[in-house]
Amino acid sequence: MYIRVIQLIKLLKNEGKRTVLVLAISFSSVVISLFNVGKLPIDAAWLAIVLCGIPIIKGAVAGLVTEFDIKADVLVAIALTASVISGEVFAAGEVAFIMALGAYLEQRTVAKARAGIEKLVRLTPTTARVVKAGEEIIVPAERVEVGDILRVLAGETIAVDGIIVTGQTSVNQAVMTGESLPVDKSAGDEVLSGTVNQFGTFDLKATKVGEDSSLQRMIRLVQSADAGKAKIVGIADKWATWIVVAALISATATWLITDEIIRAVTILVVFCPCALVLATPTAIMAGIGNATKFGILIREGDALERLSVIKRIAFDKTGTLTYGRPDVAAVESFDGDLSSEELLSLAASAELRSEHPLGKAIVAHYRTAANALPPVPDDFQMLAGRGVSAVVNNHKLLAGNVKLLLAYAIRLPQEIVDQADTYRNAGCTIIFVSVDRRASGFIALSDTLRPDAVDMVRNLEKLGVKSVLLTGDNHYAASHMAKIAGIRDIHNDCLPENKMAVIDRYQSRGELVCMVGDGVNDAPALKKAYVGIAMGGIGSDIAVDAADIVLVGDEIKDIPHLLALSKRTMNTIKLNMALSMALNFVAILLAMVGLLGPAVGALVHNAGSVAVIINSALLLKWKRHGK
Repeated sequence: MYIRVIQLIKLLKNEGKRTVLVLAISFSSVVISLFNVGKLPIDAAWLAIVLCGIPIIKGAVAGLVTEFDIKADVLVAIALTASVISGEVFAAGEVAFIMALGAYLEQRTVAKARAGIEKLVRLTPTTARVVKAGEEIIVPAERVEVGDILRVLAGETIAVDGIIVTGQTSVNQAVMTGESLPVDKSAGDEVLSGTVNQFGTFDLKATKVGEDSSLQRMIRLVQSADAGKAKIVGIADKWATWIVVAALISATATWLITDEIIRAVTILVVFCPCALVLATPTAIMAGIGNATKFGILIREGDALERLSVIKRIAFDKTGTLTYGRPDVAAVESFDGDLSSEELLSLAASAELRSEHPLGKAIVAHYRTAANALPPVPDDFQMLAGRGVSAVVNNHKLLAGNVKLLLAYAIRLPQEIVDQADTYRNAGCTIIFVSVDRRASGFIALSDTLRPDAVDMVRNLEKLGVKSVLLTGDNHYAASHMAKIAGIRDIHNDCLPENKMAVIDRYQSRGELVCMVGDGVNDAPALKKAYVGIAMGGIGSDIAVDAADIVLVGDEIKDIPHLLALSKRTMNTIKLNMALSMALNFVAILLAMVGLLGPAVGALVHNAGSVAVIINSALLLKWKRHGK
């Protein structure tokens, strides 16, 4: 017995479970009242009135007194009170239950605030390694001052913005720019807080610290963008004032003309916007159910409503339109004694022990092409920020960037430079290969466009929505991928604030934007956009938390269906409203002439609610034409 009491207490403390329990009890009481089950001493519908009706009345009174805010629950409160006074307890209980059910469905479709900003905060390093008088001192990150020299080891997150003074490395900047590949850095180059040092050790001079650092600035951008996104008001609440006025005038006029208060009460009952309140949440819940079948998680209840009016969809490139991982695009040999296959084999051997993503991509490509592992190098050295050095089959190999070859005084023939520039202009990254101190060729690597991207962009255009590319990548990489995908509007070299600014420009001229992204750096833009869609499979937790909608399986081909579904959902809502208002109008006329009493009027009136629910349920199996 004691255990059951504890379980009941826990149940009552859970708001969601408590609401379901209240609705179940209220529904049962209304059914018992309708069929007069058990011949109880009091009408069972009183349970529904107490559990569902009193909270509605209290909320309506509080809104009127404290804010003079007239919402749909004001008319419901008036109808409930009038029904109880006139002795129509069943009608009051039924209306109370229907309205409480509508409110519950609406709450289910509206997501609570997310904790994405907290995850951004956790990316900020708490300590930094400051170099003073030749000694390293670990200090709290907030105590770092402009001008301090910091030492950053391999694998550490950079605590502040700064300029490298000594050392070479590769830095993973995905947090800030979304770039898929680490960026080589050396003395004189800028590094940003929140980015990760991949390989070498370097010293930097702090230039922006504390609240001025890049990561802290991005946290503020997310906060400000979220605060500026207005929530949509329910349709019934938008029209509440007019509904209340019309109901009171109709009921009062009918009472004065017929001298029958029961007709006035019936008008108030049938005037209750039950079906109107259900029109939106039932359709949206059905739309959410439909989207779920396609691996689309809608996290914000009004996201479908907002999505139906967007004019542009902005895409991040890396990890969204592309797979976000490098792949070998070409192997070019300029050594008459080496074929392309032999050059690839030597390069793969040199990169076999490399931890760099480009090196791993070369090895993976060789394994696929040759169906074997490359030969193990006799000697290997990682040269941070430049490439690798290795000895393979008695050949001295270098594989890396131009800086690596210059460091070993190896000249690049113009024909290799010109051919490499051709691939670089197509968005590729170039790894030059030197064999025995002679430039022998290069390997071009690039990100890979998702195969569904072209059809997706084309289908979006058919729906009247323009595509935009927002990326932190350079002009060549951005233009190449955009051209293949069929996107004409391109914005490259974008930091988080740049993406927000572009979205703001579009939206300020009335072109509402949906942003699709996957990285931490996309979070501010996902919040700023009218609708944010995150890639759930490869996307960061922070991007997912910042978004309204998540593509769980990263299937961008389903975005056109999602957009068409949003428009279909809005059409269903409009039809629901038309059905509910038409039925209400007929019921009001019948009540005025005395053909409907409160109890029967409530049943006829709530038939509209059933029609709305059935119509909304049709959305569950809806498919876009041609899918």
